[in-house]
Amino acid sequence: MSAPSSPPVRILLATWNGAAHLSEQLDSYLAQDHGNWALWVSDDGSDDGTWAILEDFRAAHPDREIRLLRGPGQGAAANFLSLLTHPELPPGPVALSDQDDVWMPHRLSRGLAAVQDHAGPALYGAITTETTPDLTPLRKQKGPLPPPSFENALVQNIVAGNTVTMNAAALAALRAGGAPDVPYHDWWIYLRLAGVGARITLDDVPVLYYRQHPGNVIGAHSGARARAQRVAALVGGAYAGWLRRNLTALLARPEGLRPEHAQAARILLETRPRRHALRRSGARRSGPGGRAALRILALIGRL
Repeated sequence: MSAPSSPPVRILLATWNGAAHLSEQLDSYLAQDHGNWALWVSDDGSDDGTWAILEDFRAAHPDREIRLLRGPGQGAAANFLSLLTHPELPPGPVALSDQDDVWMPHRLSRGLAAVQDHAGPALYGAITTETTPDLTPLRKQKGPLPPPSFENALVQNIVAGNTVTMNAAALAALRAGGAPDVPYHDWWIYLRLAGVGARITLDDVPVLYYRQHPGNVIGAHSGARARAQRVAALVGGAYAGWLRRNLTALLARPEGLRPEHAQAARILLETRPRRHALRRSGARRSGPGGRAALRILALIGRL
């Protein structure tokens, strides 16, 4: 357990109608082998008892810094980004949390070990173990994760938001980019921090139980249903819209971006024909299938 004099890592929890599983997640914070943590929660308008659970948890732990906030009511990405950019959030390391997972005891300690001794921005992500609603394991996310890079972040997210830990420098670099209207907060974190040259560590050790149930705001990235959703997004044009929103937001607040990364983002956003944009920007998805799909999308006008 950390020395009491060290600054706490702040757990940033976004909630919305999570009463069914929230108590188990909160209990898993108490079981962490790194005990020096604080909790900031943004609730996005729950009407199912979530707020009462949070208030009870705060009352049961008066020795902890526990801050409960009302979210913007604009979905999961906006809710997380409102926490990350809250004007009263102190500098220091942060760890993101979903409302319906259960953290393994080493969730905080592994993330902090990867980022805390790095002078510049550092981001940690990991794999998870998917479970049924009653926490029966289904599968461990396949590893190892592909190597992170800005060229990859331009067109793909490989960082699971519920496993993210950032050091103080990474939090500051992320906040410099504002809280834009982007489709996914974890993809934005990966893109923005890769853009400033952050050290990104992806761990192939699971750090939490990722519960799959009908109420998931964002579901698993594996399985037939997830593959079908990805294909529909790619072919239907939603993916191209996500790219435009991400790149527009990145270039609107370029503070701290490496010049070559800003240039690559601008090329990918503006260059026509799209196959030239891919080649000149260096953007690439992981794996041969992903790279082939990207080329096809460029050719058929869906990029």
